[in-house]
Amino acid sequence: MSSRPYVTPDTTDTFQEPRRENCPWCGSTRLRTRVRASDPLRHRPGRHVLDRCRDCAHTFQNPRLSAEGLAFFHRDFYERHLEEFTARILSDGAVRRRHRATAYKLSALPEPESWLDVGTGHGHFPEAAKEFFPYTSFDGLDPTARVEQAQLEERIEEAHRGYLMTPGTAARLRARYDVITMFHHLAHAPDPRAELRAALTALRPGGHLVVEVPDPRCAFAVLLGRWWFPYGQPRHLHLLPPANLRAELENLGCTVLVTDRSAPHIPYDLAGALTLALAHVHPLMRAIAAPLLDLAAIVDHTLAPLLRRTPFSNAYRIVARKDTG
Repeated sequence: MSSRPYVTPDTTDTFQEPRRENCPWCGSTRLRTRVRASDPLRHRPGRHVLDRCRDCAHTFQNPRLSAEGLAFFHRDFYERHLEEFTARILSDGAVRRRHRATAYKLSALPEPESWLDVGTGHGHFPEAAKEFFPYTSFDGLDPTARVEQAQLEERIEEAHRGYLMTPGTAARLRARYDVITMFHHLAHAPDPRAELRAALTALRPGGHLVVEVPDPRCAFAVLLGRWWFPYGQPRHLHLLPPANLRAELENLGCTVLVTDRSAPHIPYDLAGALTLALAHVHPLMRAIAAPLLDLAAIVDHTLAPLLRRTPFSNAYRIVARKDTG
């Protein structure tokens, strides 16, 4: 890992681009700061800012991380802290059950020949999906080295490193896939519009695109503020409201088949908020507070069947078909 010291955001820093004065989605200059959050893992100085557009409700990091900064924080989080951090709020068993439930829901799709899982990480979703799609070839794409490990462990057949919008990637994968899934990937993409266009380039006519993202309209986002776990600072660059994503997919020539705000809800809002708050305290205090974290996780899971049907649902999923025209 790079030993380059972190520089506070109010100085000249290659980890951040210049602050922008308009919305990257609709161009409006009517912006409002929604949250200021520090790095919860390494306690570096400075804060990362999320602005919300008053006109289209797009929420975005401003100033945005540069390519170098994004690569650094991805590496820092996924290679050093992911297992420890997520284990505090979601067990491995819960993650596996979630992947399996998602694959079961998608088994209503026509049997695909080839499937690309974008943002696949270690390839755990393709591994779960093979139970329901035994004759499908699964590939994976991810900006981190985890995708190559997934290939070595035979969870996927081909590994692609980077983003779909990485120069040359979409052209190389043109019309190769019947299904493309993006689970909590667009939030990390520097340009979500370009990533969607590239996904449709790699998708065959009549193929299906499945996108799941955190919902910035979630009531927990208002209630918990900077402690809302899906804000995901400093790694999350964009949070798209459902209306914006639906409209973009339709503009790109897709028919939106499903918008689901129930099944994608992840029961970790209270436990996640407490975990973020405790990340800044002495390890002894974290140990003392461990029973509170367990209680918060129990409350999250107990309330989940109710909350997933209310504005407290923290994510949504869209299934769209690429039109043949």
